Amino acid sequence: MVKKATKKAAKKTVKKAVKKVAKKAVKKAAKKVVKKVAKKAAKKAVKKVAKKAPAKKAAKKKR
Repeated sequence: MVKKATKKAAKKTVKKAVKKVAKKAVKKAAKKVVKKVAKKAAKKAVKKVAKKAPAKKAAKKKR
């Protein structure tokens, strides 16, 4: 009985430790992905704005 109990406890602690590590890894990975996506989105937005700006100026000149 004692051996079974210790084995179960050990398994639980191992599972908890693995979960903690996994969570940390996932969080880190998620942060990296978010940063990458954010950078890409920012670049796209900048490009869009840059394209729109000259068009607006040209439109104003035509008037």
